[in-house]
Amino acid sequence: MKERAPMVFIVDDDEAVRASLRLLLKSVGIAATALGSAHEFLERHDASQPSCLLLDIRMPGMSGLELQQALNLRGRIIPVIFITGHGDVPMAVEAMKNGAFDFLQKPFRDQELIDRVQLALAKDKENRVALSQHSKIRAHLESLTPREREVLDLMTRGKPNKVMAADLGISQRTVEIHRARVMEKMEASSLAQAVRMMMDINHTVAADR
Repeated sequence: MKERAPMVFIVDDDEAVRASLRLLLKSVGIAATALGSAHEFLERHDASQPSCLLLDIRMPGMSGLELQQALNLRGRIIPVIFITGHGDVPMAVEAMKNGAFDFLQKPFRDQELIDRVQLALAKDKENRVALSQHSKIRAHLESLTPREREVLDLMTRGKPNKVMAADLGISQRTVEIHRARVMEKMEASSLAQAVRMMMDINHTVAADR
């Protein structure tokens, strides 16, 4: 399946700013969609679209910070670059604490904005690869039987087959069969790879808490 081209969403209540930013990005071959409000973005945003968000921190109605909070609560992982005025730096710091990718203080150079956008799109790609991999590992885990999960747990703790057999009250041969099935279902080519998969999943679960 062909990967969709990345899109930069520009959300700003100033029409002139939206138009100039869109033209600037277009001039370097970056597709952009300009929207006038946070609500409009929430209605239009497709989470499966590779993208980043150029967001004005101060807007009537729903502010940039409120939109960021709404995205966080919906589990929408999109790199956000806030566009701020001189007096907005404390708000920008708050935005960074809440997971914003970056912020640009007006006035900024065109190249500075282009560079930040390209970095944000690269980060989005990295996020999507990681999420895809985690989803795949979770699907593999869910395909395991309860006994296979037990075997996997003992495997990744470095227990030899003989010890696993004693712990589980089964024969060593049965352990070997379960191990082979676990490796096949997890699509792991080595014990080290299986251990790494579980480390990544456990790290993600811990980060989500």
